[in-house]
Amino acid sequence: MSPRGRLGLFEGCGVELEYMIVDRETLDVRPLADELLRDAAGRIVQEARRGRLRWSNELVLHVIELKTHGPTRSLAGLAAAFGGEIRRIHELLEPHSAMLMPTGMHPWMDPLRETRLWPHGNRAIYEAYDRIFGCAGHGWSNLQSIHLNLPFRGDEQFGRLHAAVRLVLPILPALAASTPVVEGRLTGLMDNRLEVYRRNQAKIPSVAGRVIPEPVFSRQAYRRNVLHPMYRDIAPHDSGGLLQEEWLNSRGAIARFDRHTIEIRLLDVQETPAADVAIVAAVLGTLRLLVRERWACWAEQCAWEIDPLEQIFLATLRDGDAARLDNERYLAAFGVDRAPCSAGRLWAHLIEAVLETDPEAREYRHALEHILERGVLARRLTRALADGVDRARLAAVYRDVCDCLLNGRLFTGAAETPAPAHRPAPGRRARGSEGSRRR
Repeated sequence: MSPRGRLGLFEGCGVELEYMIVDRETLDVRPLADELLRDAAGRIVQEARRGRLRWSNELVLHVIELKTHGPTRSLAGLAAAFGGEIRRIHELLEPHSAMLMPTGMHPWMDPLRETRLWPHGNRAIYEAYDRIFGCAGHGWSNLQSIHLNLPFRGDEQFGRLHAAVRLVLPILPALAASTPVVEGRLTGLMDNRLEVYRRNQAKIPSVAGRVIPEPVFSRQAYRRNVLHPMYRDIAPHDSGGLLQEEWLNSRGAIARFDRHTIEIRLLDVQETPAADVAIVAAVLGTLRLLVRERWACWAEQCAWEIDPLEQIFLATLRDGDAARLDNERYLAAFGVDRAPCSAGRLWAHLIEAVLETDPEAREYRHALEHILERGVLARRLTRALADGVDRARLAAVYRDVCDCLLNGRLFTGAAETPAPAHRPAPGRRARGSEGSRRR
């Protein structure tokens, strides 16, 4: 595609949702992705086109990915489109006595025993990952995410978008954490998927870095500081150069210069596409306001080093929406003039601004209000498991979550009344009109 034909900032986006295939009776994982794709396409394929969406394989056989067919110009009706494909998959899995399960991790999967890699097509890539890192682990075979792909056109747009994305990444678990349970136990973390994700390639630290990307804002600097060190470090383990591609990068957001996009990877899958797309709308709207310099100019956004952002990320990974944010400089970057502030209150403040300025996001107001009022999905799951985490209780709660996925219902949890609502954090006036500080 010529540069003229490429999408620019916020002219579209790509959305990807990953789901586990599980047994209808036991809810154990079932390695059926290749059979599902064969049933859909008439032969085993790695991808099946389904109108506005596509289905595709992932690393392991018990995961299927649903994604937009290329960038979508609008989020309108997107949750309904995903919901229709989920129901079709449910029909195709019925003869196998299987179905889909949402959330970012299976609550009792044993990856050492149950991992089966995709054995077809591009399996050489998966086999290389397995040989180098060992993919029979939670950070590889038991994590399901929302991927959000955002286009840019040229170096300036890349730099503006990357600066905004780096600022938002640390608080994404405070909106999307859905993984409080690992191997049948509550760990005390709201986002165990990200805890295992940030450690799964420790053998070669440059591949994932510190999850929060380095402060680089041009293609040349990104190649020099991120891509080249990663390719150099993996080369002794990858003599054929199979993995020395941009997608090797496992930071929380990665630049795909081959596609002219930045891909955000820190969002857990939710209980229903309505919640997934609502979160996408909130993140998109917040990034749009940052790029327009609603609260802080671009130079201020670029000035953030990794350390303070990583500290905030680890706090929200642990505590989700209840994380205490006391970095006054960080809060000021989003127009909040009083610290401390919970991450949930910060998101309430941001979502209020998004709903005021982005008519498209209003389709998902109900789901966003549900998250703000009742807590992130991980908190609702924890509340539902308050009376015990034995297998029977886990199965009952996660069967309810599976029903939410099939029927487009938001998960409430066991509590009769919602958790206290997160009121918007006290803010300050925007720094001039939107875009007035653009250079």
